[in-house]
Amino acid sequence: MGMDIRTIMVMFSMLAFMFFMLFMFLELAGLHVGSIRGVRQWAVANLCISLGLSLSYFYAYPMPGSNWAIVLGAMLIVSGISLQFTGIQAFKEERSDWRIVLLIICVALFQNVWFGVLYPDISARAIANSFLFSFIYAACARALLIRIEPPLRTAYWFTGLSFAVLVLVMLVRGVVIWRSLPESYGIYVNTPLNPVSFFTACMIQLCVTFGFLLMLNYRLITDLQKIASRDALTGALNRRRLEEEATRLKAHCLRTGDTLAVMMIDIDHFKSINDRYGHPVGDEVLRRLADIGQASIRPDDYIARYGGEEFCILLCSTTENEAWELAERLRQDYAQFTLIVGEKSVNITVSIGVVDSTFIGLEFASLVSAADQALYRAKQAGRNQVVSYSSLS
Repeated sequence: MGMDIRTIMVMFSMLAFMFFMLFMFLELAGLHVGSIRGVRQWAVANLCISLGLSLSYFYAYPMPGSNWAIVLGAMLIVSGISLQFTGIQAFKEERSDWRIVLLIICVALFQNVWFGVLYPDISARAIANSFLFSFIYAACARALLIRIEPPLRTAYWFTGLSFAVLVLVMLVRGVVIWRSLPESYGIYVNTPLNPVSFFTACMIQLCVTFGFLLMLNYRLITDLQKIASRDALTGALNRRRLEEEATRLKAHCLRTGDTLAVMMIDIDHFKSINDRYGHPVGDEVLRRLADIGQASIRPDDYIARYGGEEFCILLCSTTENEAWELAERLRQDYAQFTLIVGEKSVNITVSIGVVDSTFIGLEFASLVSAADQALYRAKQAGRNQVVSYSSLS
């Protein structure tokens, strides 16, 4: 083979260090990654792998204390891969299980001290480390090869499959050394196994790192889309996003023949609440309505802040009578909400108008206009009630 093991390790060590600098920049720049977790673990992981590979010099040139340097190098690489695993857990917003990491590091320390210092055996150490690496890689692959919504699924599966290939490479390496090279193995021994396995592992490790960058990129895009589509105060959808969903649901209803219902909600006497108690109290009133509305609807329905104190709920496969029943439950739930302002208890009510596409058609603007007419009648009739569009005629 024309590939030199030392060159492969040195080059990948430099690349890993560059990735460490990149991830640290993203972590320190906070703004670029927002609240995304796991970046720090991946930064430190690349630093550990870089330092561990840089100690490969001692494999070729034994000197006093070099066995301990070899042990340190192996420990750094194991720690780096383990940190990648915890970084994946953190990225998925799961609790990182550091007990598993500590157990793996303890196992690595024991087998490397045993086969590297107390009873030196290069082949046994290589076999043990290969199987240990494959175990950690398998844990990483298992954490990523899961059901998840696109586009994150593409990044998850690319990175997970890269880890799975690393599992295969490490297992093959360990088995080949065990079965074919038990006595004569060494990292710099002239055998095709070394350059092929190390070059392949380094290239796949690069794919793993690029995969995490892809995961990070998709998460940032998803977060930006959420920010762009939601009302900053209440967390409900904004008007533009609701109109986009209405267009999509219109196409669905045209195919299936389902009805589409719209519910317009207005907070009663909202201006006087702001004037009397201040805008912070008014903001809390809006947030509470958004929370109650979100809790009242199904996962396939949509609630949005339509403007000012008005909210709009879009209901797929729902008739006007069903929408009225839902609106009445929402109205009652909100009427029971009590806001404490200083020593006073404030109860707020809402008026609601509902309509479905049976009467108006599937055009969203027409549905909103009809629901607004029903809402106006509810406010005229004394507020704190639900009025359906069909009852106006």
